[in-house]
Amino acid sequence: MTDRNDKSRDRAVPRGRLSRFGQFGRLASGVAGGMIAEGARRLADGERPAMREMMLTPANVTRVAERLSHLRGAAMKLGQMISMDAGDMLPPELSEIMGRLRENAHRMPPQQLQKLLAAEWGKDWRKRFVRFGATPIAAASIGQVHRATTHDGRDLAIKVQYPGVRESIDSDVDNVATLLRISNLLPSELDIGPLLIEAKTQLHQEADYQREGKYLSRFGELLSNDPDYVIPVLDDEFTTPRVLAMSFVEGKAIETLADAPQDIRDSAMTQLFSLVLREIFEFGMIQSDPNFANYRYQPETGRLVLLDFGATRHVAADISAGYRHLIGAALGGDRDLVRTQALNTGFVSEVAVARHRDRIDNMIDIIIGELSRPGRFDFGDRSFVAGLTQQGMDVAADKAAWHIPPTDLLFVQRKISGTALLAARLKVRIDVRAMVEEFLHIA
Repeated sequence: MTDRNDKSRDRAVPRGRLSRFGQFGRLASGVAGGMIAEGARRLADGERPAMREMMLTPANVTRVAERLSHLRGAAMKLGQMISMDAGDMLPPELSEIMGRLRENAHRMPPQQLQKLLAAEWGKDWRKRFVRFGATPIAAASIGQVHRATTHDGRDLAIKVQYPGVRESIDSDVDNVATLLRISNLLPSELDIGPLLIEAKTQLHQEADYQREGKYLSRFGELLSNDPDYVIPVLDDEFTTPRVLAMSFVEGKAIETLADAPQDIRDSAMTQLFSLVLREIFEFGMIQSDPNFANYRYQPETGRLVLLDFGATRHVAADISAGYRHLIGAALGGDRDLVRTQALNTGFVSEVAVARHRDRIDNMIDIIIGELSRPGRFDFGDRSFVAGLTQQGMDVAADKAAWHIPPTDLLFVQRKISGTALLAARLKVRIDVRAMVEEFLHIA
């Protein structure tokens, strides 16, 4: 979530299907107008502009990011997901659009908030609080958070879902996918249908705040005896399908650790990587949204505050076993076994291996080489990423090799990749190999 104190960010959320469709229509028209203007300018200069160059002008980048930010809901959430998942594989311009969506969030004006809470809690809901902060302390894709105090002294963080979010999920996902298609940012031959179905399912689950409350409590139980983590306590009295109430927990944005001493950064990320391992191999349940805003840090205690369990998913036994075998093969330095395990788990297709075995083996060698380095792995050193990206792009250039892994695998990998991205942002140094070997009892 993003802290917002500027009143200029107040903006009503379009809630009806026609209203939201109209927003996408205006976006498409604005982008088309920008493309025509850019094309005319380039033709006048004697150039022959490509479609992608006309689409991804700075003005259009700003236009897309702003409109999706206004829509919030699934439109903004899907953009954030693409940004977190694709990492270095995104075109720079699309990466900029999606990166802005991680930072930007409008908020509901007071009258819209009042109407929504009256529907959830009754028209006299304010009488139930000593204080209810009208200005949200944070805002995100599907809801904004307010701080409140009850008459019996409970200090609460209350997440209020934007109106119309749940009802617009399916159409928003389809509209964003269409927008990416017509912009030529996604290959038309790639079948993303199953992924879109899964994204809709996931977003419907995230929009059910009572479901999230159950997982909030479940993770609280699983980590109750672990001093490294703090999880808010669910407040049943004020929780509804569209409002999630929990105890307020102090903490600073985890990105503020970027200026902390190396040992503090390393310790915090070791805690986070340890949690990811426990989720996959011990709990069989993972909070699959690695958005940085879902983690906060307490400087006084060194503990991590864990937030937002709406994207919690169960990890199937075969997925957990697949990762165990794949990691074991990589740590053992066995390229052939890594390739076999990558096929078995669905990371790559048989067609890709048959047509591009040398490139895939080169990628495997890079990964094995990084894991084989003695001592701590320096996440701030991204020099190896260029090699992986180049090999991956070469494989992706062959349409016959295109492949979308199983969705269950994608969501687990999303958490792993997002955690590694945060580690790179904080430039931490962790002995990943020793941690994994100890956890999985790999000799």
